[in-house]
Amino acid sequence: MKKPQKRRCLESITPYVPGKPIEEVERELGLSNVVKMASNENPLGPSPLAMEAIKDYLHKINYYPDGNSYYLKQSLAGKLGLKEENIVLGNGADELITLLGAAYLNPGDEIVMAQPSFSEYDFSARLMDAVPINVPCKDFYHDLEAMAAAINSRTRIVYICNPNNPTGTIVNKNELEGFLEKVPPEVLIVLDEAYREFVDDPSYPDSLELIKRGCNVLILRTFSKIYGLAGLRVGYGLAPKQIITDLNTVREPFNVNSLAQVAARAALEDERHLQEVKKVNAAGKEYLSGELKRMGLNHIPTQANFFFIDTGVDSKELFQRLLRKGIIVRTGDIFGYPQHIRVTIATEEGNRRFIQALEETLQEMR
Repeated sequence: MKKPQKRRCLESITPYVPGKPIEEVERELGLSNVVKMASNENPLGPSPLAMEAIKDYLHKINYYPDGNSYYLKQSLAGKLGLKEENIVLGNGADELITLLGAAYLNPGDEIVMAQPSFSEYDFSARLMDAVPINVPCKDFYHDLEAMAAAINSRTRIVYICNPNNPTGTIVNKNELEGFLEKVPPEVLIVLDEAYREFVDDPSYPDSLELIKRGCNVLILRTFSKIYGLAGLRVGYGLAPKQIITDLNTVREPFNVNSLAQVAARAALEDERHLQEVKKVNAAGKEYLSGELKRMGLNHIPTQANFFFIDTGVDSKELFQRLLRKGIIVRTGDIFGYPQHIRVTIATEEGNRRFIQALEETLQEMR
């Protein structure tokens, strides 16, 4: 029996491999109390208000969700000072990145992105037979001058991950404004702000002002990180009306499920939980930074909820050894840095367990 003929673009796509789930590690290695520090998830879990909202809505899940996510859009519009026509909801921000490709990329078109950065930009382009142009970071920061120089007549989208995944570095307001002046008006600038709530640098740009000015930008945000709803998959995009219309044209009608919508609305209202997550992250960032310096490990000052660490050893072997000690991290080889690991900031206990396991393991390997 002959197989269906697949599209040529599949030859250039490397499937995304997520961080190992806790249940899988415990099942395979016979461990318990595993600490996952691989996927930049919220270690405190979701808002209690979000969990209560889910319980209250369970009796309605026999109905299809609101395909327009009306009430969630209303809540977001009120919180952000935008109109509902400026908001599109996605099954995670990942889906919105895929929709950007479907809406704007034809075969042979190009996107410009930093390297290393979030791999879904590359995937979205290749899926549409478009070409990702990777511009190396400069000292782990976006090289905006080189990215501007990479734009040509085939460029349709420029992605700026801010803070950048996996480096945790940011593009500040002045740098962004200077870059926008160099970009042709027909090129869409996508600002991926999945980790924006963790930023404490006062120079971080207020990107919403760009939408209010009518700039050709789309801002990506998510409920997966600081809001702790990664398992429900709900992200959102903010942009001028015409861009939102284009994305809704290629969007599936029921892409955000009902429980995700009600949980996200409740999470938006829980400022107390949000501040507690920020507090835990700030304390963990200070502790881990100090310990990594004590151990002599180079790491990039982060504005997110993770560190990118140069371990000086093979990250794949380090990953396996840490796994056997009940610690899950992300290897750096997938970003082009085979001796780096990306580590999510966890609870105080989780951070201490990681440092102890890392120190022991590096001594063993050396």
